[in-house]
Amino acid sequence: MTLPLAPWPYPAHIAHRGGGKLAPENTLAAMRTGARHGYRMVEFDVKLSRDGVAVLLHDDDVDRTTDGQGPARDKTYAELAQLDAGSWHSPAYAGEPVPAFAAVARYAVANGMACNVEIKPCPGREAETGEAVARLAQEFWAGARKRPLLSSFSEEALAAAQAAAPGLPRALLVESVPGDWLARLRQYGCVGLNINQRDASPELIGAVHEAGYRIAAWTVNDPDRARLLFSWGMDAIFTDQLALIAPTA
Repeated sequence: MTLPLAPWPYPAHIAHRGGGKLAPENTLAAMRTGARHGYRMVEFDVKLSRDGVAVLLHDDDVDRTTDGQGPARDKTYAELAQLDAGSWHSPAYAGEPVPAFAAVARYAVANGMACNVEIKPCPGREAETGEAVARLAQEFWAGARKRPLLSSFSEEALAAAQAAAPGLPRALLVESVPGDWLARLRQYGCVGLNINQRDASPELIGAVHEAGYRIAAWTVNDPDRARLLFSWGMDAIFTDQLALIAPTA
């Protein structure tokens, strides 16, 4: 029996890490870049500093995307905020800071930008991060028309987010599609499944829809591949190629 599809008030095109390849990832500059290219939804990663402040950062260590070194979990928010998170990308973004989740949320709400907030915990802080990010998202988007979609590879973090803010929509984020994907979506009260685009097929998309859930694919950087996935019924794609793949509402 085909079940009614879960609500999906999100655009079909999502700017990966804010601005894809066009700006330093997970920064306010990236969010503004996504908006300038017509994207009305962005994805970004949130973790906790040593003193419990939610910040945007993808890696466990700060080395790749800042001028700092070492694990992010060992640095206070004040230390993270002093890092240069833009020079690695290009001179135009030199001095771009590691932003607090609060700052990015303010920008998104003020500009009507939909968000996929990926909960990206430092090792050993899965439940703590899931709870904190969900509670903050609930606070930051209180009264907003577009609620953020919370997702995570960490099922422990997703479970904590579910307990902390059950009213916020969630998606299970997977590296490869598990055989029991449906049971996991039900377990965490999800509305969708975010998959690696290599695993996409008409059969999987159909099965997810028949079960009443939505499906999105990361990271789709080829325009022809994007068109093919949409022809199969994919609900949304994440992309780094904002200049090549034109967004739609």
